[in-house]
This record gives sequence, C-alpha cells and structure tokens, in this order.
Amino acid sequence: MVDAHRAFVIVGAGLAGAKAAETLRAEGFTGRVILIGDERDHPYERPPLSKGYLGGKEERDSVFVHEAAWYAGADIELHLGQPVTVLDRYAKTVQLGDNTVIHYDKLLLATGSEPRRLDVPGTDLVGVHHLRRLAHADRLRNVLAALGRDNGHLVIAGGGWIGLEVAAAARGYGAEVTVVESEATPLHQVVGPELGQIFTELHSSHGVRFHFGARLTEIVGQDGMVLAARTDDGEEHPAHDVLAAIGAAPRSALAESAGLEMAERAHGGGIAVDASLRTSDPHIYAAGDVAAVAHPLLGVRLRVEHWANALNSGPAAARAMLGQDVTYDRVPYFFSDQYDLGLEYSGWAPPGSYDEVIIRGDAGKREFIAFWLKDRRVLAGMNVNVWDVTETIQELIRAGQQHDPEALADPSVPLDSLL
Repeated sequence: MVDAHRAFVIVGAGLAGAKAAETLRAEGFTGRVILIGDERDHPYERPPLSKGYLGGKEERDSVFVHEAAWYAGADIELHLGQPVTVLDRYAKTVQLGDNTVIHYDKLLLATGSEPRRLDVPGTDLVGVHHLRRLAHADRLRNVLAALGRDNGHLVIAGGGWIGLEVAAAARGYGAEVTVVESEATPLHQVVGPELGQIFTELHSSHGVRFHFGARLTEIVGQDGMVLAARTDDGEEHPAHDVLAAIGAAPRSALAESAGLEMAERAHGGGIAVDASLRTSDPHIYAAGDVAAVAHPLLGVRLRVEHWANALNSGPAAARAMLGQDVTYDRVPYFFSDQYDLGLEYSGWAPPGSYDEVIIRGDAGKREFIAFWLKDRRVLAGMNVNVWDVTETIQELIRAGQQHDPEALADPSVPLDSLL
C-alpha cells in the first residue's frame, strides 16, 4: 500500500528520472512517487537516437527504459506531456501546464538539456533539424533514408559527438554529408587536435567532407525548403537538410526562477549541487545533464551530459532523498560508435588541463588507448576498439599517481600492473 501522506516528485522523465523512481521503490520507499515529463513518450534512453535507432539497426521499442506497464505495477504515477511551469519552494509544490498543483516532500529535478539553436537566417525552413528527443530521431531517421535514396545532401553544423554519429548514420544510408566545424578538427574541445585528426581521417575515408575553421551564417531556401548552407568564409554548400549539432544547454530555467543556486554559465551552467546531489534547498535534488556537481574526486564543479551520468546519478539522488549517505564521485564516462570504430572515454581532460597525450597501441589501425596526462598523472583515457579496460583506466585516474609515460605507452606492460 502506498502512503499517500508522503510524496517524492521527479521532474524530468528521462533516464535519470526513471532510474531514480525505480530506485526509490527498490530501496523500500512506500510514499507516492510522481514522475513528470513534458514529452508524451515513456522514459527512454538517448544514445540510440544518434546510434542504433537512427541508423536503422534497432527498433523504436528498444529505446525505452521500462515497458509502459511497469510504472503502474511499481505504483509510480506518470504525468506525461505535461511541463512543470512553476516551482514554489515555500509551498513545496509544482504546477503543471494544465494548472494541476502537486505537493512534494522531496523533489528531484532531472530536466536534462536542450540543443543549442543556430542563430542565423533560414532556421525556420522545413529541412532544419535538431537531435535531442525521440520525436527528433523519428523524423531524422526518415530524412536520412530519403537523402540516401535520392542522393541528397546533409550539412551538419558542428563536429562534436552528435554531429559525427549522425554523419556516420547518414553515410550508412548513402546520403552525402558535409560537416562544418569552427575548430581545426572535430571533437577539438573534447579530445584535442592530437586525437581529432584520427576522427577526421575516419570520416573522410567514409566519404564525409569537412569544412574546418568556419561557421554557418545562413541557410538558403526556396518555397520553405533548404537549398544550401553558407559559411562565414564565403563558401556555399549544397544541402537538402541541415542538422544543428552545436552543443546543448542545461534546462535550468525552472530552478533558476525558483531561486536555486546556479553554476556559472562560463563553466557550463546548470543547477549547483553538492556531492550528495542536493541543491541549495535541502528538500530539492538534481541529477543528470542539468546537475553541476561539486565533484569530490576531480575537485571541480562539473556538469556531464552523457548517458552514464544519467544512469548513475538518478539512483544516487534517490538514495540521498531517502536520507542515505551519498557521495557522487563517479569518473565521467561516455561511449561512441562510428562505422567500425567503437570507443569508451573515461575521465575529464578539458583543453589546457593536460600537458601530454600518450598513445598505447596502433593509432593507424584505430586500435589503441590514449591517455591524457598532467604531471605524469592520468586525467583521462580513451580506449578505441580495445575492450575490457575501462575499469582499469578509471582506477588509474582515481589513484592520481605519477606514471612512467613509456610504461603507459608500452602494450607489453599490463595496464593493471601500473596500479
């Protein structure tokens, strides 16, 4: 029986929110669990939206966190297709778009992030896309298939993970692809120029054209349809469709309007939370993309937009809401699949934070591990087509010990012997 006198409310019905609700029940919480999402779809995982589902290798039903019937069976109240418009911290209520008011004893904000928009003429044309939601992926999947059939052109603004994964999916359908990137390589701000060149060569070998050192300034159309994309260096690229893949911003407006402490925008923004994922209001927690965590291992406030963070921070926040002693200090982790290249990245090594990159293995064959070092300490590691090493890489990062770069680079030296 559910105790109607206690209510834990979760705003955001993505992976973080769904796993938090699941954890509350698994940990024995008997009060009301209310999960609110502004999309009509049940909670789903986002990686397939730019990987397996988008590329036509996975079915739509494979993206969902749970079957629809699971929520009722777990006594979790779902409010789908309903945005939260007002958070009243003093009354401890949230108000939905249909004016329903719901009281909470504890509140979890898992509102995620949203794609940054291109601020150029022509973004109102039919063929301009973003990729964040399942509905976006539904539409884009059909678009890519049509481009492949008709020898159509896709221009992608941005050479980050989403841009590259969509490029790979588009080439899989046979579409022509041009990636416009303001930096000198793709993934420049994530893996640096040393590794970025590897991804340039990977995609170029599959027929993707890159236009580096430029930004989109206009999307040209006729009769509401895309014809071309222009860049600030005077180039014009033929296009039938354009994808804006220029990053994401935390959906923190609700928290900000309620007066919760925010992280600095210059450092990624988001809702400031402590190591237990608690906000400046002791009754409110945040998890997933929107949470900027005071990370005890890394010693910085960090906001992470990847699947593993949603998967793990939702349950961690749920346990903290139940009064358990929680320290969220997981090593950041993400993965990507592009053509025949699979990778896993662990750690945090932003531009300027490292002084050396070590390659272990054969970068030419795209079978290697890259380590980012600062003062001979491992800040991050990325294994490319090398498997079952993520746990060891994360242990190297956690240990914070100095290492001989030659030993790190030598495949004959077992990684676990360096611990």
